[in-house]
Amino acid sequence: MPGYEYEFERIELSAGGYSLFGGVGIQLEGHRERILCRGREGWRYAGFLPVEQRATGHIEAVELIFERPLPEDA
Repeated sequence: MPGYEYEFERIELSAGGYSLFGGVGIQLEGHRERILCRGREGWRYAGFLPVEQRATGHIEAVELIFERPLPEDA
């Protein structure tokens, strides 16, 4: 069974615009470009994890997770 190697990229979320519920909305930018770039390099997008969160529940940063199979000789 082949193993996998993983890499993580942190993305900060920015406050901007307005939420439908009042206050400022939270926006994530640059994620598509990073996923597409990593895909061209042979990595597969595996998911994300919130890594920084306010006490109010708002996520301030996420890590994108990428994986690719280890070489056969590893």
